[in-house]
Amino acid sequence: MSKTDSTSPQIVILAAGLGSRLGRSLPKALTELSDGRTIMQQQFDNIRSAFGPDARITVVVGYKFEHIVEAFPTASFVYNEQYDQTNTSKSLLRALRASTSGGVLWMNGDVVFDPEALRRASRLVRDEQSFVTVNTSKVSDEEVKYTTTAEGYISQLSKQVVGGLGEAVGINFVSKADKPALVRQLAKVDAQDYFERGIELAIEQDGLLCEPVDISDLYAVEVDFAEDLERANLFV
Repeated sequence: MSKTDSTSPQIVILAAGLGSRLGRSLPKALTELSDGRTIMQQQFDNIRSAFGPDARITVVVGYKFEHIVEAFPTASFVYNEQYDQTNTSKSLLRALRASTSGGVLWMNGDVVFDPEALRRASRLVRDEQSFVTVNTSKVSDEEVKYTTTAEGYISQLSKQVVGGLGEAVGINFVSKADKPALVRQLAKVDAQDYFERGIELAIEQDGLLCEPVDISDLYAVEVDFAEDLERANLFV
């Protein structure tokens, strides 16, 4: 991962997976939106809108990685050679191990979102406060849900949460101070776990304080199925 200056966070896009549920032949992040951009191109545009044209972006690749490398030649890349056997926990682990000493902002490679989401979150990035962006307007059974402590920090974060306050959107930040704990926990979790399990364990076992950033008033669509893509296309 390329070294960044102090004003530009290290940014990671997780795009190694097969994306089989969407039924496309290319990596899901290269799915075209109605405005002609790919999902990943709108992410690059949003990142640069929030953090400037020189924002350094690393993409974790796996399935048909050469297509992503060709489409985004200025990015850095981390290869998850076990992309067909592991989940986002192990892709994020590879990226964090490849990063320099600062905090890391990361997102799932299939999220179509309002550029304002990153601008809103940039204050916490500057303050080195770990966070998870959330949507409190809906709580679906199949999504990653969360609860909070009395102080307002994340306490539980998984698909199994009962009585969730909202859903995790898939845009997150770990501070420089919290990153070693998250790396340790991601190394311990099961290969098929989502990265949220690592965050949850770091909260439980290492006292990580992770703030929910509410972007319910903005659009953010994780594209898993064709109907998600249709919904995302309403916004771009």
